[in-house]
Amino acid sequence: MSDNYLWLKALHVTFMVSWFAGLIYLPRLFTYHARADDAPGRERFQAMEMRLFVVMTIGAALTVILGYILVVTNTALVAATWFRLKLLLVIGLAVYHYRCYRWIVKLRDETGPRDTGWLRWFSEIPAAFLLAIVLLAVAKPF
Repeated sequence: MSDNYLWLKALHVTFMVSWFAGLIYLPRLFTYHARADDAPGRERFQAMEMRLFVVMTIGAALTVILGYILVVTNTALVAATWFRLKLLLVIGLAVYHYRCYRWIVKLRDETGPRDTGWLRWFSEIPAAFLLAIVLLAVAKPF
């Protein structure tokens, strides 16, 4: 394995961490936003949510780009079952990322529910993805 490959992998993991930080924290902001009952509070949460969404989108894009480069550099990954499962989970994360954007729009337009029970569960989903992806990438069980 070349030094360049290891540098790319380290950057891939670093940007993945920033993406996950946003995926884990943004839904918590949604919960606080949904509970806010004053206009300044709602505006503050809208600004925080959009800034975090931009940062996590950059992290997601760089994670995917670097992951693609890693696969092109090491095409044997495509044949591994663990990698295919990991890729499927990354696609699921992209869907989750998009759903976060839809929540930003709902809360901005004040069409989201006031009940935060669902949002609390929604905020736990990325942790399950993180655990599964890390276990697949490190242990390579299949």
